[in-house]
Amino acid sequence: MGNLIMVLGKSGSGKSTSLRNFAPDEVGVFSVAGKRLPFRSELPVVQHANYKRIADILAANRRRCYVIDDATYLMQLDNFARAKEAGYQKFTDMAVAFQQLLQRASWTDDDTNVYFLMHPDSDEMGREKPKTIGKMLDEKLCVEGLFPIVIDARVTQGDDGRPRHVFVTENDGTNLAKAPMGMLPEVMDNDLKAVDTAIREYWGMAPITDKAADAAEMED
Repeated sequence: MGNLIMVLGKSGSGKSTSLRNFAPDEVGVFSVAGKRLPFRSELPVVQHANYKRIADILAANRRRCYVIDDATYLMQLDNFARAKEAGYQKFTDMAVAFQQLLQRASWTDDDTNVYFLMHPDSDEMGREKPKTIGKMLDEKLCVEGLFPIVIDARVTQGDDGRPRHVFVTENDGTNLAKAPMGMLPEVMDNDLKAVDTAIREYWGMAPITDKAADAAEMED
């Protein structure tokens, strides 16, 4: 069973930038919105990735690390594409499509980490939650509950007075951050490669690259 990790943060909080330390043979990236990565990179990226393309590549499982950037847009873009459809059936369809992707990601092998980079929202009490479409995913599924690790991407002030992009891994009662005890620092640099390494060491997983990555797998 693969591991699902959610990275939750507003636009500009450093989610995509956190991929900067991966080597091209270490990770497969799905860009749902078709955006370029915010740093010079040779990482393999599937642009404008949709549910089917992502599911097919995850099913092949030729890599041990995948990042869906930004998974929130799978639902948002689907919603706009179906904006003229009347009735509630479309919301059920959209919720089921996202749930099935989560299931497909969890069906990868035991040495695979799948990162869902997502935007946050808040409920009526001001508590953080992942942004979704409709109420079905929030009320009937509880998306964040399927992720053993949830990381908050934030911008804080560094000791030099300049903005510092960090990952927060501890729940403060209002956020969703969580990680197994002792796996990750409570606050760390926004470095997803460091997170991946820590997860593999903690759970005794295989290294990220000791099986050959198929470059063609991530080509459009």
